[in-house]
Amino acid sequence: MTRRYWNINLEEMLEAGVHFGHGTRKWNPKMAPYISAKRKGIHITNLTRTARFLSEACDLVFDAASRGKQFLIVGTKKKAADSVARAAIKARCHCVNKKWLGGMLTNWSTTETRLHKFRDLRMEQKTGRLNHLPKRDAAVVKRQLSRLQTYLGGIKYMAGLPDIVIIVDQQEEYTSLRECITLGIPTICLIDTNCDPDLADISIPANDDAISSIRLILNKLVFAICEGHSSYIRNP
Repeated sequence: MTRRYWNINLEEMLEAGVHFGHGTRKWNPKMAPYISAKRKGIHITNLTRTARFLSEACDLVFDAASRGKQFLIVGTKKKAADSVARAAIKARCHCVNKKWLGGMLTNWSTTETRLHKFRDLRMEQKTGRLNHLPKRDAAVVKRQLSRLQTYLGGIKYMAGLPDIVIIVDQQEEYTSLRECITLGIPTICLIDTNCDPDLADISIPANDDAISSIRLILNKLVFAICEGHSSYIRNP
């Protein structure tokens, strides 16, 4: 895998608050190598390490995108949801930003059945068939469609298991991470000072609570994915 320059600088990360970790009482000792200091009861992440692993992650997604691989971005907490949705749209990849349904990947056949149902209902809505149903039946179908849109809208075009999964908050998205580990799907995970850095294939130590921090990390990864897509289009 070729290493590239992704314009990752420490000053930009400082401004985004990437270096702020959790309180010193709420930490995982495995994160010690990624922590540079303590300040007012808060651990401070070593941004040099952050830059290194973020660069490695960018190299990985660029290489995967240049070979036409599929990505899934997962981040369901409120502070991450909008950034995840925007990142997925910009990178033309899939996302889950509302709620992770247990077994979404490990029980892919069930998920696939739900997606087929979702697509069928959307088609019925677009063609106006729902207007011909009795009001009560139409209301039931519309509620079902709304629920499917909420939980599966970000993966409605996903035809199979993703090749790489990007996870915004390890603790919040632990179920999705375990499913990826079970299936052997490579993961890139944003980890705060209370996380386990050994679980993901590439762990990026960073503040997973600040919107600015989440957005910066995702923007770097999205840029690398887009560059990879461009390379794939030029050299399919």
